[in-house]
Amino acid sequence: MLVVEAEDFAGQYLDEIRRWYRVAADSLPEVTPDADPPHLEGASGGAYLEALPDTRQTHGDTITPGINFAPAPGKMAILTYPVVIEEPGRYYVWARIYSTGSEDNGLHVGINGTWPESGQRLQWIAKRQWKWRSAQRTPEKHVGVPGQIWLDIEEPGVHLIHFSMREDGTEFDKWLMTLTKDMPEPEGTGPAASPREHLNSGGLEKLEALKAKLADHVEMTTREAAAKAE
Repeated sequence: MLVVEAEDFAGQYLDEIRRWYRVAADSLPEVTPDADPPHLEGASGGAYLEALPDTRQTHGDTITPGINFAPAPGKMAILTYPVVIEEPGRYYVWARIYSTGSEDNGLHVGINGTWPESGQRLQWIAKRQWKWRSAQRTPEKHVGVPGQIWLDIEEPGVHLIHFSMREDGTEFDKWLMTLTKDMPEPEGTGPAASPREHLNSGGLEKLEALKAKLADHVEMTTREAAAKAE
């Protein structure tokens, strides 16, 4: 099992519109709008991340894809975590989230610059509490299908795990990956974080290469959009 505090990311990008801010007693973000107060009580390590600004908390608020909602993964506010995987296999992903309203409870997870279907639309239903969950929102089941969020890792070594925003206002405390499909829901703050050796130089080099590749992709996409507009 690999366990990581959300705030221990190595890099963040595509964060011009929405960004993950660290929330702690000594670093409260001064970003508006943000309708709810900090939820430090019960946060693992006394800190967590929040996707801000938060302009959509409930169904009654205006939804604006590409601004406060990212239905597709890897498009907005991407966090990257270099990790060392010793045993290949299918890793089931859990995350610990605080959701205040009905529209601040979604993430996507990817690996090595890719966003497989099995990592899209992590969904939470509990409100006003820190909650572990591993469930995927589907057209048939909007509350999420448990056990349907995973990443297939075929080789041992350094890999990059990514989380991207689906809904602004989501508060993200901790995540884990396990080879055990039917693992019981973790209690409280969950297992202790894995040793920080999972953030190593090889992973950081891979991260920088990925960011350079992403920058080229963004530039090309921007040029194509401009050409279509002419």
